[in-house]
Amino acid sequence: MRFVAGSDHAGRELRAHLVRWLEVNGHEVVDLGTHEEASTDYPDWAHAVCAEVLARPGTLGLLVCGTGLGMSMAANRHPGIRAALCGDTFSARMTRAHNDANVLCLGARVVGAGLAEDILAAFVEGSFEGGRHAGRVAKIEP
Repeated sequence: MRFVAGSDHAGRELRAHLVRWLEVNGHEVVDLGTHEEASTDYPDWAHAVCAEVLARPGTLGLLVCGTGLGMSMAANRHPGIRAALCGDTFSARMTRAHNDANVLCLGARVVGAGLAEDILAAFVEGSFEGGRHAGRVAKIEP
């Protein structure tokens, strides 16, 4: 699976940890950063990751900020992006199955590295069920 990852300064360490986890587990990852400790603006990273996800069908996104809230709000401004803020594995699995989510958002100040790995694993392993969910997903776009 191909991922594009990005974070602001608050999510930098968790993003780097999860990028390594994805790579160790055989996934291709484009890590956009930030790679610096200096404060950065989460919308810049959300927009960059979403542009890459939209440009390459089948690519998934990973966005990390302090709470995950800002990233999910900024990401969902892009038509075709279905970003989900997840704090548990059930939500991660279900957002792939029922919402065909293509971007996972996490809060570095909310979940630790171990839980974040489990959430990411559930997101990776999930797949869209289609069927009755396809019509609902189609209604998301105006």
